[in-house]
Amino acid sequence: MENILDCVNRIHFVGIGGAAMCPMAEIFLHKGYSVSGSDQNESDTLDRVKTWGIPVYMGHRAENIGDDVQALVYTSACKADNPELAEAKRRGIPTLERCVMQGMLTDRYPQLVGISGTHGKTTTTSMLTQIFIEANKDPSAIIGGKLPLIGSNSRVGNSGTIICEADEYVETFLHLHPAVSVILNIDADHLEYYKTFENVVRAFRQYAAQTSQLLVVNGDCPEAAEIAQEQSGKRVARFGLDDSSNYYPAELREEPGACEDFTLMYKSSESEPAQALGQVKLKVPGRHNMLNALAAAATAHAMGIDADSICASLGRFTGVHRRFEVLGQFDGVTVADDFAHHPTELTAVLSSAMRMGYRQVWAVFQPHTYSRTYTFLDDFAKALSIPDHLVMTEILAVREENTYGIYTSDLAAKIPGSCWFDSFEKIAEHVMSKAQSGDLILTLGGGDIYKCANLIVDKYQARTK
Repeated sequence: MENILDCVNRIHFVGIGGAAMCPMAEIFLHKGYSVSGSDQNESDTLDRVKTWGIPVYMGHRAENIGDDVQALVYTSACKADNPELAEAKRRGIPTLERCVMQGMLTDRYPQLVGISGTHGKTTTTSMLTQIFIEANKDPSAIIGGKLPLIGSNSRVGNSGTIICEADEYVETFLHLHPAVSVILNIDADHLEYYKTFENVVRAFRQYAAQTSQLLVVNGDCPEAAEIAQEQSGKRVARFGLDDSSNYYPAELREEPGACEDFTLMYKSSESEPAQALGQVKLKVPGRHNMLNALAAAATAHAMGIDADSICASLGRFTGVHRRFEVLGQFDGVTVADDFAHHPTELTAVLSSAMRMGYRQVWAVFQPHTYSRTYTFLDDFAKALSIPDHLVMTEILAVREENTYGIYTSDLAAKIPGSCWFDSFEKIAEHVMSKAQSGDLILTLGGGDIYKCANLIVDKYQARTK
């Protein structure tokens, strides 16, 4: 199986429009492979796939697996009875889950840079990709969201470097063997799989052990710092909020909109004096994004990119799709959308939103999976008490059955003044009837809550016609 990419030329992707599948399909196409795919839903990413000339079938059917297909790639969301997966297995065609194929693909690059962490992977991967592109390093990249600089969530470069997210979900990042790894943070999540936080840390420890050259870690995260201390035979760089790390900020100045302005500091060791590498003035809000920027800067600098170039690129970075993405302002009301779906992420995003100068913040949250809602119920309640107003949807099941007996009403009971509705239409009507000029409507969640944000935008725009 390790050499399958040397033996095949024709690859079919089940769910080719997915955020993680689409970039791989693009890279394989540019490397000379013949690619096809299928998907259930139209999307922007699927439209982009079609522009590359890749045959795309709408719906999953056995006949989509042509006679010349030599390998099939599927996602973890693909059920065993999927007709395309079943047909490939019936014919003896090799079938590989996406994370396995990603490992095989990235193994072909001399320098894989993997960005891991419970939170911040997409933003940091985007920041680092922008730094590399603007430093003329010509990287390839696989990103979990659209980077405005390239208008895409993927890039095919001609260098030996590929930058990609290393996702801890069901240990998928253990299929990667990076030259350079970043650990942004380690938090309790996906406990329906890991069961305990100790198992989460164990997976990150193994991921670090699979890194060959450089490990960049958050020195303020005790678990990441401990993993760094255990490493031998590779360089280690630490970033954090104070001078106990190699890379840290000084002279912090919070700009309007809760964006951080700071001096990037560096010292090679505890005994060496620190030096100022340059000024970074971020255009993305929040202390969490300053940490993401520090991680990207530390990685790029440790890999030899000029400090002036790093600071300039971070100052030009305008964000990434679904990470506090402002969709517009209507009648003085700002509408934005964010991917935050874990209590730690919600705390970071909502705390930033409350510091941005809006009259009032209307948070619209879609709980994501029964297991996460049940496990972190009190933490969710604390985080979601931060905004002025909270509106929620029913829990998005994703891949689960409600064996936990948990409902949005259980969460609402812990947050005075909150409410929930069973449709995006009702939510849009509610928040639009209440929000006033100077307010922020912020949709939050890892599912399809962005559709509610888009609905709100559409309704505001219809008012002006």
